[in-house]
Amino acid sequence: MTLHKDIREFIELCLSRRVDFLLVGGYALAFHGAPRFTEDIDLMVLVSPENADKLFGVLETFGFGSAGITREDFLDAGQVIQLGRAPNRIDLLTGISGVTWDEAWSSRVPISLDGFPIHAIGKEQLIRNKQATGRPQDLADLARLRKGQPNN
Repeated sequence: MTLHKDIREFIELCLSRRVDFLLVGGYALAFHGAPRFTEDIDLMVLVSPENADKLFGVLETFGFGSAGITREDFLDAGQVIQLGRAPNRIDLLTGISGVTWDEAWSSRVPISLDGFPIHAIGKEQLIRNKQATGRPQDLADLARLRKGQPNN
């Protein structure tokens, strides 16, 4: 899977600053055997003061330092911080439905995303997230995900 240059740069910055994040959403769905079109990349981030500092540094370097996003935005569970526009938008999630950070992190799956060594949410946790969210698209994703074979 080839990433847009802006997404590549953002992930590279996160890795270089040791930001704790997990791939979730449509890209994770594809990894687990149920690909579909998506207009963004969803990254779940650890809510902690240290991680918030790292993320804010990434945003400043990435050119979003004056976008009105604050360090405190990354300390409030349940936030969705959107960077850019579809189809190359980056969504930073400080929480997801049905799965805690600790549950997602403890069952993470190491993957290579366009050459980057990152972690994706585990298949069972992704299923729980899709069940808890319950939107029509999530329910369709859930049906396809349950039919697919695990990639881990």
